[in-house]
Amino acid sequence: MVTFTVNGKSHTFNGDEDMPLLWYLREDAKLTGTKFGCGIAMCGACTVHMGGMATRSCSVPMAAVDGEDIVTIEGLGSENALHAVQQAWIDEDVAQCGFCQAGQIMATASFLQDYPNPTDQDIDDNLDNLCRCASYTRIRKAIHRAAATLRGES
Repeated sequence: MVTFTVNGKSHTFNGDEDMPLLWYLREDAKLTGTKFGCGIAMCGACTVHMGGMATRSCSVPMAAVDGEDIVTIEGLGSENALHAVQQAWIDEDVAQCGFCQAGQIMATASFLQDYPNPTDQDIDDNLDNLCRCASYTRIRKAIHRAAATLRGES
């Protein structure tokens, strides 16, 4: 049996431990903000935080989540208190189709913990989630806005 937390709530899993975390989140926990994109950890649509680190949940077997603390897009902020990255995404009107945005936001929130004042090169070197709509210019602006907010500058 695998025991872990998702968005602060305790969960147990007693099934196929090779099943990817993504499917547990979507099918069992009914947290559908985390998306299936490529299934091979390349696109980042399935990004969640595991132990505080951005993790592509499509490639994490359930056996690997025992004892872990997992945060999905649903647990990053709340309706009344959005995370700075979520608010920046709204303010910069980032989303077009929106499919990749949960993964983009989760990757960015983790990234800004290590890069509180990122340069464009830091963003290019460390964030590789894909956006089929190519809203990268707005994503970059939102990352800079969220960083400034987290630094207390706005």
